Amino acid sequence: MDSNSFRELYINELQDLYDAENQLIEALPKMAAASSSAELRAGFEAHLQQTRGHAIRLEQILAALGEDAKGKKCKAMKGLVSEGGEMIDSDFEGAVKDAGLIGAAQRVEHYEIAAYGTARTFAEILGDQAGVRLLEETLQEEKETNEKLTELSEAINAEAAELSVPLDVEALDAEQPKRKAKSAGR
Repeated sequence: MDSNSFRELYINELQDLYDAENQLIEALPKMAAASSSAELRAGFEAHLQQTRGHAIRLEQILAALGEDAKGKKCKAMKGLVSEGGEMIDSDFEGAVKDAGLIGAAQRVEHYEIAAYGTARTFAEILGDQAGVRLLEETLQEEKETNEKLTELSEAINAEAAELSVPLDVEALDAEQPKRKAKSAGR
């Protein structure tokens, strides 16, 4: 692959990220509104501001490369946002819904961590030092957001579990041999 086509791949990745960030700018206020935890709501609102900054950084990188930020639709983010929307619209309430929202948000963060890591590596190979710096800054912020979500999930998941009917693990364990026997007899 010659450097020109690799450059095009880099631009494609940046445009994909730009669309992903803009989809999140639309989704985060809805996630914040659906949160029952004030701390989770504040986290979504803070990440919205950070996400706007991520989009601006991507615009800066693409402008420096003489490229338009728009032009690519991020299908992966569309799917992740759709799943988050399903959780928003679900019948779950309180801490249980918050636990689901955190799960949806962490799937988004993991996608972004992978995508920003890839884009940063492409920038390094192509010698785009300004791009490397800006992409690394965003990558670190995405990792920090994921860590904050993990910390929040510990208390929220515990609260959600307390509100739920406990699983009868012994009954489930007793059913396992019966299920295996049925499936083996087919």
